[in-house]
Amino acid sequence: MSDTPASPAPLSDDDLRETLDLLATAVASISDRVDDQTRVLDRVNKTATEARSAAFAAQKQTDPEHYGEIVGATINGKIGDTLTRVGQMAGDLLRASNHTQEVLRKAEDARSDTMRQLWEREQKLERFKSRLPWFGLGAVVLTLVLTVTLPRFLASNASMCAVLGASWTTTTTGVDACVFYQR
Repeated sequence: MSDTPASPAPLSDDDLRETLDLLATAVASISDRVDDQTRVLDRVNKTATEARSAAFAAQKQTDPEHYGEIVGATINGKIGDTLTRVGQMAGDLLRASNHTQEVLRKAEDARSDTMRQLWEREQKLERFKSRLPWFGLGAVVLTLVLTVTLPRFLASNASMCAVLGASWTTTTTGVDACVFYQR
């Protein structure tokens, strides 16, 4: 089984911001720990230097190579795990950064699509506005034509003549007509 953890599922923007804040806090904490370890290492280095000085002074009783190996093993043991964790954290930050870039790219694409659609709608509205006077003129012409022809059409048979309140009669020449009498 692999020692590396599985890649986390994609996060929402708010979760991603929170994760980035937590990662930044963790990196700051690790940095403080590394600084503390550096101070410890400086003290260990100073102690090792003093130990070497004492070893040279008492060369018959001590072996400087042996003490150097002990100090080196101690230093590696103290910061080895921390450096491994920092490396893992850097990898996680890189993956989160890549995911953020992908999300931002998608958001920019969506914004571009929205702007294009808005522009197309504005173009349609402008075309409609340019045709609106012609529609108005057509409505006026249609109204005038219907004003003249509709009563003539309605008065062309007996039932519609009755609806108009007129009388259907036959003229002396034998032509049927819808007539309005004054009362």
